[in-house]
Amino acid sequence: MCGIIGYVGKMEAPPILIEGLRRLEYRGYDSAGLAVVHEGKLQVRKKQGKIDEGLARLLEQQPVVGSIGIGHTRWATHGPPSDTNSHPHLDQSGTIAVVHNGVIENYDRLKEKLLKAGHTFRSDTDTEILAHLIGHYYQQERGPVRPQSERGGAPNSISARREPMTGSRRNGIRRSAAAFTEALRGRDVESHPLVRAVCAALREVIGTYGVAIISKEYPNLLIGARHGSPLILGIGAGDHFLTSDANAIVAHTAKVVYLNDFDVAIVTSDRFEVFNLQAHSVPVQISQLSFGSQETERGEFAHYMLKEIFEQPKTVENALRGRVDRDAATAKFGGLNMTTAELQSIKRIIIAASGTSWHAALVGEYLIENFARLPVEVEFAHEFCYRSPPLEKNTVLLVISQSGETADTLAALREAKRRGHRTLAIVNVIASTIAREAGGGIYMHAGPEIGVASTKAFMSMLAILALLALYLGRLRKLPLERGAELLDALAAIPAQIGTLLAQSEALKQLAIKYAAAQNFFFLGRGYTFPIALEGALKLKEISYIHAEGYSAAEMKHGPIALIDSNTPSVFLVPQDSLYSKTMANLAMIRARKGPLIAVASEGDREIAALVDDAIYLPRTLDPLYPLLAIVPLQLLAYHMAVSRGCDVDKPRNLAKSVTVE
Repeated sequence: MCGIIGYVGKMEAPPILIEGLRRLEYRGYDSAGLAVVHEGKLQVRKKQGKIDEGLARLLEQQPVVGSIGIGHTRWATHGPPSDTNSHPHLDQSGTIAVVHNGVIENYDRLKEKLLKAGHTFRSDTDTEILAHLIGHYYQQERGPVRPQSERGGAPNSISARREPMTGSRRNGIRRSAAAFTEALRGRDVESHPLVRAVCAALREVIGTYGVAIISKEYPNLLIGARHGSPLILGIGAGDHFLTSDANAIVAHTAKVVYLNDFDVAIVTSDRFEVFNLQAHSVPVQISQLSFGSQETERGEFAHYMLKEIFEQPKTVENALRGRVDRDAATAKFGGLNMTTAELQSIKRIIIAASGTSWHAALVGEYLIENFARLPVEVEFAHEFCYRSPPLEKNTVLLVISQSGETADTLAALREAKRRGHRTLAIVNVIASTIAREAGGGIYMHAGPEIGVASTKAFMSMLAILALLALYLGRLRKLPLERGAELLDALAAIPAQIGTLLAQSEALKQLAIKYAAAQNFFFLGRGYTFPIALEGALKLKEISYIHAEGYSAAEMKHGPIALIDSNTPSVFLVPQDSLYSKTMANLAMIRARKGPLIAVASEGDREIAALVDDAIYLPRTLDPLYPLLAIVPLQLLAYHMAVSRGCDVDKPRNLAKSVTVE
């Protein structure tokens, strides 16, 4: 993985590809590259490092032109970051270029097969093997190859270097491209040699892929395919796009087709068709993107992460909008696709998620068990798939994913469906794979989240989980008064977040004070325990400071051995039902001279004398403290990272959407 962009049309492809790749930078990457076809030549440029420092400079020195091309930002899976391992990769003959997201699990077997056929490889990647495999089948589809003695190159190679392009041969390629466009109109592309080669190769692949493919022999043909890794077809006026993320093309078109698993898109500048791997046409649905390019701009903020932190009052408002029933003191959801009787028959809920979404799931566990009195278990999505826990009748799996494409979470969803259980999803990206495959769901409506470290999407998850807990609770005779109390408190949250955002400058000074620390603890109990985990994750993600989150009660069972005067602890101590217990845990740290930062309730007169620094939260109901307590931790992590000179929006080694298992 990480990002794919493809273009075919009447405009110059390189600027569109570079712009698209820049819009994909937020997903994380270690190298970037592109390939463009022009006058029968396949021009490839790729470079390790950031786009502006690597690929863009290379293109200034070695420019390319053409109206069809593919581009890729790579996040290493097979082989270390390097120019050679960067995408695109070519087939043996240098005729076909491929960019690929995903993991080919049987690449060793495929490589062995190709080595026996005389192929040689330059990189360590599974993608190059796929490119060679497509080329292998392409040579078979297009007819016999000239004898080795006539063409030179390695003995027994499936396709050695091709002869120089002559004028007559170039015209022949143009004619074949025109013939292909006519074939596309006539829906008989199943006879096209490159299409057949792509389908044949992908039928051999075990694993996941999102691919975009071009060939110098077809200068108006772009092919895309997916299985387990997202790919979107963008529809323009006289041009078309392929991308793994709609952010890359939102400046050019809002009309898209979300490809499904095993779809193959055959695209020219003025036409497209979608087929399956047997080359049979499949119907498509054209969708409209729900956001515009302005929503993906930073505006006045120095970083996307800071912008998204400050958008959180609006995020909560969007999560609540249209979902509150004041009269009945409950929530309402339009997409659960379950009757009242079915919802009331639920005996158990399993929530599967990864990363930040898993922390939100832990809060959801407390909320649902509190308000609905339903047993809830929270699973790491990847563990759920392979542990195969027993699932009794009337168990519902709820998955949470900002992108709706997280590979582990999608696998958990499919496993539950395979076992015949109802599934629900909370996702942000409309029409994402998880959104399409879940039995029912709730959209976050948080808007595009560009910063790799999730902030506003996490806030939206918490707000939606509170509403879901209320909804399920009212179906199970939660008193109307408790429901009304929760709704009143939720309505106040956006303004309360605003008061915390006003403390950003004070938190900046606090971050500077502790920026030299090498280790941090984040500690909480009850509803704030998952927030301690999330606070630690945020700090380590973007500032590269080692941080651990624990239940404050667990410190005495081992971690307290690490406390010293150089190890700060952030204690979440709102005046909730566990306040006295948490304060006792805090005293243990203080007795060992560990620096203490408290996140406490406004009006707490006791805490200031016991800690080195304190941040105060507006008062709210105990179950809603997570929505407030996370904000200063996000700001602390942000300012800590900035003070240490870290790349806040694109932290090293991280990807925004993890689409490989």
